[in-house]
Amino acid sequence: MEHYFNRLQNAMRSNWDRPALCNYKGESFTFGDLAARIERFHIVFESAGISKGDKIALCARNSARWAVSFLAITTYGAVVVPILADFHPDSINSLVAHSGSMMLFTDKDIWNKLDIGKMPELKTAVCVGDFSVLYTSDEKIRKALDELEVIFASRFPDGVRPEDVDYSVDNAGDLAVINYTSGTTSAPKGVMLRYECLSSNVQFGQDRIPSGNTDSIVSMLPLAHMYGMMFEFLYPLCGGSTIYFLGKAPTPALLLGAMKEVRPYLVVTVPLVMEKIFKSSVLPVLNRPAVKVLAAIPGVNRLVFRAVRKKLLSAFGGNVRMIIMGGAALNPDVEKWFRKFRLPFTVGYGMTEAAPLLAYEEWRKFVPRSCGKAIDREEVRIDSEDPQNVPGEIQARGVNIMSGYYKNDEATKAAFTPDGWMNTGDLGVMDADGNIFIRGRSKNMILSSNGQNIYPEEIEAVVNSEPYVVESVVVDRNSKLVALVYLDRDRLQADGVSEEGIGEMMAGMMASVNRSLPVYSRLSKVEVMDSPFEKTPKMSIKRFLYS
Repeated sequence: MEHYFNRLQNAMRSNWDRPALCNYKGESFTFGDLAARIERFHIVFESAGISKGDKIALCARNSARWAVSFLAITTYGAVVVPILADFHPDSINSLVAHSGSMMLFTDKDIWNKLDIGKMPELKTAVCVGDFSVLYTSDEKIRKALDELEVIFASRFPDGVRPEDVDYSVDNAGDLAVINYTSGTTSAPKGVMLRYECLSSNVQFGQDRIPSGNTDSIVSMLPLAHMYGMMFEFLYPLCGGSTIYFLGKAPTPALLLGAMKEVRPYLVVTVPLVMEKIFKSSVLPVLNRPAVKVLAAIPGVNRLVFRAVRKKLLSAFGGNVRMIIMGGAALNPDVEKWFRKFRLPFTVGYGMTEAAPLLAYEEWRKFVPRSCGKAIDREEVRIDSEDPQNVPGEIQARGVNIMSGYYKNDEATKAAFTPDGWMNTGDLGVMDADGNIFIRGRSKNMILSSNGQNIYPEEIEAVVNSEPYVVESVVVDRNSKLVALVYLDRDRLQADGVSEEGIGEMMAGMMASVNRSLPVYSRLSKVEVMDSPFEKTPKMSIKRFLYS
């Protein structure tokens, strides 16, 4: 397995004057600029007395400078601690302190809400926006920053050249990243990932979906989350591709505008986004009487589906080779349509603890309703006496799996089996070919009064197939199953459905859903939500808020 530093330095040397990191409609850095910025920060870290293995926190909104900061930290050999910018200030204080970070890269507005007294080991805070000093308790650091250009010029009198880029690759087993999975202030779970964990994911990406210096990608997921960090930043950059950062939560207009301009080779998203695009833009066309007739005629329907495929891919710039979805299951009905269109999509499976990928399959081989097969350099098993038919906990081991949780021995012990397999907390089955089918989270499973195991995600998949339903959550209330649904209000209004009509529709929907379910998992009630469900950074619904 090749260290991702080796891939990164080769990409830098080969693409010196090409754009590497760009803010969409903003500043950009070439690979040569990136190399020079990294060397400047290495000088600062040396002056600050930071040693290999010391912790440096990074809490800022997505930007090219976030990426520069990350690479400067990790190539120096320090441990980067990415923290989501949306966390509460108290949580940020707590996580910086828990990680023992000596330095913090952050945004000015975030820094102004923090309490330096709650971060006792912090020596310096740097503004990601312009790399200015926000705070320092050590004057030698400020002096080093003031003299940075003099030191830099003496070390690189001709500037940084391609041959100067040389990063240590003898640290594969060392700690590289501590990634906190939540903003909780009690017993936080900081996932410890080694350089080899990152390298394995980068190599898998380049082996399966190779990228080059003619490719670009739009980064819209949080960089402090492993999904966005790995597959919208590290992996494509190591192939020499250009990354465009949106920098904020994208509106549909901003996102589609960026896609049209950047023309990405890869789209990394969550099923909800694709389902919304399908229901708002494609389904109304398919429901037209004339299109329905044409879509039912063998041979002719291929022309219809080809036109729909072209329209969908054009919305993403027309250059997409793969659409990867993760974080939740894809609506089964939408999945069937996508397969008819031969849309190049696949649904992967991962978690922070795997840096992040656990399973994947190329779209032509992807088995419907699955989430792919175990990735290279990793094994997956089902903790069940009959793993093909009886759901059990999904367990994994491999070079990409975390070392444990930072300063949390209890959680680390609970995360692994005695023979070294990591417990994912997910329930699933695996067919004879190794395809993994997730049935739900073990903690979400509902035990019925007659002892039946009920997986709410499976019921939600049926509910989400109903007209006007955007998303749903099934909860247990006094041994009764209740579906909470959020409806597409715009479509309802456009179709002239009144509030009274919505009530009647919900009654009909419950009857329709129940006809598709076993008796023990049928709904007793449907409740309409006034607003979308609150979500985590990877767009999973925060179920605990609704149970």
